[in-house]
Amino acid sequence: MTAALLSLTLFLGIATGQYAPQQAGSEPLAPPLEARVQHLGKELRCAVCQGLSVADSPSSMARAQLDKIRELVSAGKSDQEVREYFVARYGEWVLLQPKAEGFNLFVWLGPVALLLGGGFVIYRQVRREPEPSAPAAAPPPAPATSNDTVDPYLAAVRREMDQ
Repeated sequence: MTAALLSLTLFLGIATGQYAPQQAGSEPLAPPLEARVQHLGKELRCAVCQGLSVADSPSSMARAQLDKIRELVSAGKSDQEVREYFVARYGEWVLLQPKAEGFNLFVWLGPVALLLGGGFVIYRQVRREPEPSAPAAAPPPAPATSNDTVDPYLAAVRREMDQ
């Protein structure tokens, strides 16, 4: 029964086009222009994927964005104009490598500052002069005798240890 339901579900999914391979986007441009499209696609983030570029993402939204890049490139727009088009619509988030200005400067310089700070701490620890050795510690105190002990349990344990 389960196999029949699974087969029926798969058949209906294929018949309605839910499992059909996604259609490709617009036709590729001439090789030099298509190279620009792919390069720009690598610089722009897919709107629905986590951290993937438009060129690397398999989603239909990324394909639509890549088609828009093709359209803008074929219209004669420069690379900067294409980037500005997407930044105007999606914000600076759409750039995989944001500009190093304003608050983004902290993102670019933060790792360098952490490395320099860590290197300084390591340098200080390595170069630090050893502290003079402490004088020899006094011998440990002698164990208390049963006469000094108030706790009868402790006295019993000490007697057991001495035997």
